[in-house]
Amino acid sequence: MSDMTSDMLEATADAPREARRKTEKTEFMVYFAIIFVATLPLATLTWALSAIRSRSFTEKGPMARAWSQARIITPMIFSA
Repeated sequence: MSDMTSDMLEATADAPREARRKTEKTEFMVYFAIIFVATLPLATLTWALSAIRSRSFTEKGPMARAWSQARIITPMIFSA
């Protein structure tokens, strides 16, 4: 019977930690989406200018550029 009690205590002790982790992940994804959408116009502009200059479309596209920027900026916000 004491084994069941200790298992239940451990399960309830982990519940708030898991909920907090899920909340943090959701918050991270929301910030990531906002930053991605915000960087997309500038990424498109810089991609177009570099494509015109080099007369080639072989570089990363605007979506990849915006995704990279969001992957760089979002963790900086959460580490502060």
